[in-house]
Amino acid sequence: MTTMPIVVTGATGQLGRLTVEALLRRGVPAADVIATGRDIAGIKDLADRGITVRRADFADTDSLAEAFAGADRLLLVSASVPVGERVANHRRVIDAAASAGVSLVAYTSTAHADTATTVIGATHRETEEYLRERGIPGVLLRNGWYLENYTGQLPQILQNGALAGAAGEGRISAASRADYAEAAAVVLTTEGHTGAVYELGGDEAFTLTELAAAISAAAGKQVTYADLPVPGFARTLAAAGLPAELAEVLADADRGMSRGEMHTASGDLRRLIGRPPVTLAEALAAALHR
Repeated sequence: MTTMPIVVTGATGQLGRLTVEALLRRGVPAADVIATGRDIAGIKDLADRGITVRRADFADTDSLAEAFAGADRLLLVSASVPVGERVANHRRVIDAAASAGVSLVAYTSTAHADTATTVIGATHRETEEYLRERGIPGVLLRNGWYLENYTGQLPQILQNGALAGAAGEGRISAASRADYAEAAAVVLTTEGHTGAVYELGGDEAFTLTELAAAISAAAGKQVTYADLPVPGFARTLAAAGLPAELAEVLADADRGMSRGEMHTASGDLRRLIGRPPVTLAEALAAALHR
């Protein structure tokens, strides 16, 4: 296992933070973990635990150079910025990693990024291509959908008795953020992953109709799935308070799901973490009894 300095970008976010915790559980010394974020006030507690905390703003090249200094490996957690800004931000991170002499960049991409037809998929594909162009040894962690995207909506779903979407009968191989983070930590701390492309997702795929049935069974309250046209789903999301651009991106993601773009039977996640990923039933039970 490597104990060379490892940078985690986006440590102020959920996936990045979980990856930092996973690295520590795997025995990486706190001093060899560099947790970065745009506003590091939110990760002061990590510094209190001996972790190196540095500011890294994807739009600020100078901050990236300082944040990556001395690093051996780097996890690039895809940016949570407007879609139009993502690729430029990712390129700046990759350029800074190359300048810092980083020996490996692991990138959190999306399922089937090479063939995905979604707006989100296009940004990941462009980032993957740029990472290859720069010639930095890389690993592509093509994360599927998060179970939390659904469990986080449970109060509203149960209140309405309905789950809305535009995914038709497309199958979704969702997994928990913690399991994706564990996979990233494995890749960052063990050898033999350079050049690998991992299609990551849960072992048990489900449709949104099946998700509604699973919620009904777990909560003891009838929930139905309302399958909407993509524009109609975007309007529903916007009416619920999401910014119009984000609503359109998420509705487009459901369109991709209807085409099977969030389904994988690779088993890569299970193999990387050495156990079965958290199931939908387990995630629902945990969320309902929180």
